[in-house]
Amino acid sequence: MGNLIAVIGGDARYLELIQQLQKLEDTTICLIGFDKLNQGYTGLKQMDFSELDPKKLDMVILPVTGTDDTGIIEPVFSDQPIYLTKDWVQQLKSSVLIFTGITNDYLTSITRDTNRRLITLFDRDDIAVYNSIPTAEGTIMMVIEHTDFTIHSANVLVVGFGRVGKTIANKFAALGANVSVCARKTEDLARVSEMGYEAILFDQLSSSTSSCDILINTIPAPVITKEAIQYLPSHGLIIDLASKPGGTDFEYAEQRGIQAILAKSLPGIVAPKTAGRILADVIKQFLTGKEEK
Repeated sequence: MGNLIAVIGGDARYLELIQQLQKLEDTTICLIGFDKLNQGYTGLKQMDFSELDPKKLDMVILPVTGTDDTGIIEPVFSDQPIYLTKDWVQQLKSSVLIFTGITNDYLTSITRDTNRRLITLFDRDDIAVYNSIPTAEGTIMMVIEHTDFTIHSANVLVVGFGRVGKTIANKFAALGANVSVCARKTEDLARVSEMGYEAILFDQLSSSTSSCDILINTIPAPVITKEAIQYLPSHGLIIDLASKPGGTDFEYAEQRGIQAILAKSLPGIVAPKTAGRILADVIKQFLTGKEEK
């Protein structure tokens, strides 16, 4: 017996994800929240959320943003919001797999309370590393659009040296930027130095921004504070890659006349086809049994 998958909402990344999943044998895909799409999908069922029978579903793929704090899903390709309730989740098979990009207290609690498995894709190392590539390319694009100087020879300060921070530092250095990295862990700072970048202790961030042309934050915490922003040169640009609400004091940056941009979901904006394929490759591992269910 084949797999029945419900894809509920989603952005441009999901157009590629759907096409990739459609190639699998013994798989039926139901699309919910895609009624505004101009292109049709042969062999797929487009329906309203109310028409879904949760008891028959093997997988539920939510948007990368999951739900809001009350369970509302707002599909990009539909004007009709969808409400994901605890009662609906309770009706799903006990073996169901529910995919989301990120989660929140609401989504985590209703899946935990109903003992249904929630897979948060963006918490996975493989997806985070692959997604860091279009994130870095999108960051480069934004810097070029919002500056009147070259990246080459610019002073770039990257805050955070996780999966995204490493790729950002690497790509900007490859373009000839003078890259500095601010990190908390001593082992990260050691690696920063080994890679040829300037290593900055976290408590020295505020005193290290005076010569910074481009400040890129990757940490989802309030780390780009007033103290860090006040010494930035007037031409300085802040790109915040952290999840909403970001880690920058945007209000103070505006007061100082510093351009600060919260760059959300860059992979889905600059490379939706690649980003969708990354998501599909991981989900297919669960379908084909290569990933432990």
